[in-house]
Amino acid sequence: MNKPHDQMWTTYQRYKSKIEKVNELVGIRDIAKKAEVSISTVSYALNGSPRVSEPTRQRILAMANDMNYIPNLAGQNLRRQKTDIIAVYLSSYQGTFYGELLEGMHQKAVELGLELIICSGKRSRLFLPQRLIDGILVLDMTYENEELLKYADLSFPIVVLDRKLTHEKIRSVLLDNKAGSKEAVQSLIDEKIDKLCILSGPVHNHDSSERVEAAVEVAKANNIECEIIEGDFTEASGYLAGKDIQFESGRNYGVFALNDEMALGIHNYLREKNYPIGKNIFIRGFDKNQISQYLMPPIKSVSYSKYNWGAMALESLQKLIKEEDVANKTVSTYFKI
Repeated sequence: MNKPHDQMWTTYQRYKSKIEKVNELVGIRDIAKKAEVSISTVSYALNGSPRVSEPTRQRILAMANDMNYIPNLAGQNLRRQKTDIIAVYLSSYQGTFYGELLEGMHQKAVELGLELIICSGKRSRLFLPQRLIDGILVLDMTYENEELLKYADLSFPIVVLDRKLTHEKIRSVLLDNKAGSKEAVQSLIDEKIDKLCILSGPVHNHDSSERVEAAVEVAKANNIECEIIEGDFTEASGYLAGKDIQFESGRNYGVFALNDEMALGIHNYLREKNYPIGKNIFIRGFDKNQISQYLMPPIKSVSYSKYNWGAMALESLQKLIKEEDVANKTVSTYFKI
């Protein structure tokens, strides 16, 4: 065997040895055997108990580290009946919507001594019944009401941000969708529009339903023709909605997109087709994403604090976990030119 090949083989064997060592499942019995102490002494040392002396504790911790000991959190949590971990469930990671909301949740979790994990998909929903987490925040349209109610019946704490559910173990922290929507549509009517086009979200979505209801109410009160084009809260659906609307010459149109992603989509479509945005066609959005403010012309949008919404939701869940009194809450929305 030549020398370079020999050195390479030796390096590989060392690497393999390290991997095998990391993959060994070391328990407190193994540490106790090596340290020549009882299992209870190792347990006390690892958990910072004053029942062992500081030199003994340091010696056991050093051995545990050298043996790549990893605590069995599932077993510890089962004994404690508490993990100090909260999960937030999202239906998607797309778009710019979630950043500020999750930061609000994260900062409040840090303040309360909790950790936050972000989940999506059905398998991760087993974390709650398996007691790997203490409670959940739900902003996931695919999470069925029946499943949430089933977990609530088992006394698991739940806070929803995207629907209304009545249960002693469930609280809601929802946006005031109607207030901001009414103000946004009224601002379009003030532009002397002849027709209101509403770009809605998915069918049965709570936020979309409330925003549509409020928009239609204002349009009817002002005798404004109204059309609803169904979207799915994505930029692509907003772009496609632009193709579906028949913009007639000589008429003024107001477009109320129920989130800024769809507002951006139809804005891009209208720009490509050289429609006069801000002259005969006026766009309003919802969520006030930063990107919408830098468009030409900018999209005026319903605003609220996503950060406060997230922080409020997490704080409500913590109170629910601790069995403290907590009511359903509403986050204020507003529209300003």
